[in-house]
Amino acid sequence: MLQHSTTLWSNGNSPLVPALGVRPTFLRTESSERASYLNGCQQGVFGQVRHMSSSVQAARAGEQSVVVEEQELQKSEGPSLKVSPGQSHPLGVSQVESGINFAIFSQNATAVTLCLILQERRKHSKLEEGMIELSLDSQVNKTGDIWHICVEGLPHSNVLYGYRVDGPRDWREGHRFDYNNILLDPYAKLIEGRRVFGDASNKMSKFLGTYDFDSLPFDWGENYKLPNIHEKDLVLYEMNVRAFTADESSGLDSHVRGSYLGLIEKIPHLLELGVNAVELLPVFEFDEMELQRRPNPRDHMINTWGYSTINFFAPMSRYASNGGGPVNACQEFKEMVKALHGAGIEVILDVVYNHTNEADDEHPYTTSFRGIDNKVYYMIDLHNNAQLLNFSGCGNTFNCNHPVVMELILDSLRHWVTEYHVDGFRFDLASALCRGTDGSPLSAPPLIRAIAKDSVLSRCKIIAEPWDCGGLYLVGKFPNWDRWAEWNGIYRDDIRRFIKGDSGMKGSFATRVAGSADLYKVNKRKPYHGINFVIAHDGFTLYDLVSYNFKHNDANGEGGNDGSNDNFSWNCGFEGETGDQHIKALRTRQMKNFQVALMISQGTPMMLMGDEYGHTRYGNNNSYGHDNALNNFQWEQLKEKTDNLFRFFSEMIKFRRSHHVFTREDFIGKHEITWHENNWENYESKFLAFTLHEENGGHIYISFNAHDYFVKASIPSPPQGRRWFRVVDTNLESPSDFVPDGVAGIKETYNLAPYSCIILEAKP
Repeated sequence: MLQHSTTLWSNGNSPLVPALGVRPTFLRTESSERASYLNGCQQGVFGQVRHMSSSVQAARAGEQSVVVEEQELQKSEGPSLKVSPGQSHPLGVSQVESGINFAIFSQNATAVTLCLILQERRKHSKLEEGMIELSLDSQVNKTGDIWHICVEGLPHSNVLYGYRVDGPRDWREGHRFDYNNILLDPYAKLIEGRRVFGDASNKMSKFLGTYDFDSLPFDWGENYKLPNIHEKDLVLYEMNVRAFTADESSGLDSHVRGSYLGLIEKIPHLLELGVNAVELLPVFEFDEMELQRRPNPRDHMINTWGYSTINFFAPMSRYASNGGGPVNACQEFKEMVKALHGAGIEVILDVVYNHTNEADDEHPYTTSFRGIDNKVYYMIDLHNNAQLLNFSGCGNTFNCNHPVVMELILDSLRHWVTEYHVDGFRFDLASALCRGTDGSPLSAPPLIRAIAKDSVLSRCKIIAEPWDCGGLYLVGKFPNWDRWAEWNGIYRDDIRRFIKGDSGMKGSFATRVAGSADLYKVNKRKPYHGINFVIAHDGFTLYDLVSYNFKHNDANGEGGNDGSNDNFSWNCGFEGETGDQHIKALRTRQMKNFQVALMISQGTPMMLMGDEYGHTRYGNNNSYGHDNALNNFQWEQLKEKTDNLFRFFSEMIKFRRSHHVFTREDFIGKHEITWHENNWENYESKFLAFTLHEENGGHIYISFNAHDYFVKASIPSPPQGRRWFRVVDTNLESPSDFVPDGVAGIKETYNLAPYSCIILEAKP
């Protein structure tokens, strides 16, 4: 079979001579003389050659064109390139025997051009001036809906690439093609953009794909192994990679702060705290400067949380140390995972597949999917001028259950498992992934099922945030195939309301700490399928939960209209950070009460970074756009409070992990718990006591008093041959508030202070 090919000689002695049957090929030019010379040959076998000013028109007309930059030829810069049709799989960039293969899906495109920038051409001030453009022929370079081309002679690294894609212009049919845009490959594994996080001087940076086939495979080490922690034993720590070490108080070198390597330096803190899994806020490539690309009320902010994905395969390049770029980001991310695994800590990624960074139709920010095939990648309303449907609250909704989009998501997840060895995923606004292509809810979403059944993902933890911004609230009802865990939003609300002293909450509180059987005891689901949390990244911090009755979001520039109004918070008598000693003591006690409730509950606990020392955002419950102390871990405050709050939090985590009664694999049976309660129906009762029974007799007695007065609790008799030892009393000052070995001398009654709790352990 005759293989169509084009060879480009970029030396000063030979003209550009394409062979017969080539696809249109463009090289940017500034030389009218060279263009004029080549134009004279346009009727010959060399094909048609035009100046770059007409190249786009040539491509749209389907003409074969070659334009070359005279100066580049004379300087003998760049390799000799040869192009051939290539292959349709795998999508993205791959190294094949005949060169570098590029493949991209677009069902509705009528023209696709591969744009390349070689390292030696990056000197140009304008992106297009150093660009080689290879136009793909739909008769030669297309298989089904996949466009492909192979280029021989390209360097194996340090090449930037993107695509121009053209197609129907009918907005009402859902198309948003614009051939002027250079688009990012959805399957790009590495992305080059700005190098420094929050660099305002480069806020308009273009993001292009790149690749690296030169580096040696990452060395995971001979003794390396995955932690493989059972879900029932997990203690999750939700954190932001950058915010963890970005503050100067971290004590790290300025080049390392806010990076993957910076996190490695602080692993000892995680070990001292006692957590065994980190849930990382988004680490897929995102544009932190997107809020500043046009004048708007939020243009003073930097997106530091990262819930605005540009690409689903590439690690956030500006989390590399010292502005290292995408290749270093890839390497350092793996070093971070390896170090965490070496410390016995699993890595779970917070992933955002419900929407992308490309915004809405009013203020579109086209970087990839929208320009490649908007009608495939996004949910659109064909009954309303093909406007983007918005179940994410961010202007668009990814069309996750379209077969092509679903496969992209699965490929992305597999990539993070096989290439980066991550242990699981938390899916942001996962209910949006349960909608059909028209936005209607699905009872058995294909994507959700495919993730649950996928062999590569079988070892992974998969966690849903079971709601979206379109009102699809699926807590306890998320399609799960007995594998999916869920953020238990009902747990959060019920625990908050009981601890702060709301009436009528005792029964709900008991149900939550016992594992939420009303939600999860279905089919083969387990207590650990409920992710228990009181605090998460969005909402109040734990300190703010006990210090503010109302959100204070003025710094966000949205007039206080953003962020949740339903916080179930209580300021303990004074709004704000200040207050008298009584109020400060009460706030500390309440934070300890929340930590006790979280750690003694059946299910999987998750806490937020910074709560271990009482981090405050000063009442801002939606701090996504503040790259400063509002979000950044304050290490000097940790040192100041180590002897108080941090110590208590750490001891409570370790107490949970060392006692099987808190980490049962199955729901609690009637012989495994005794409720010391005959007052369930009393709406005003805010006292609850119970004993968890261990087979070896090591019972645990726990009681909570959410009244504003003392309660004299009757203490049950300990098992024969054992005595009660007080481990916890949140009303006491540190270190008496938590005594690991326990304090003996517990009598038949115990006087519980207002807003406090105790834990007693039966010991010989």
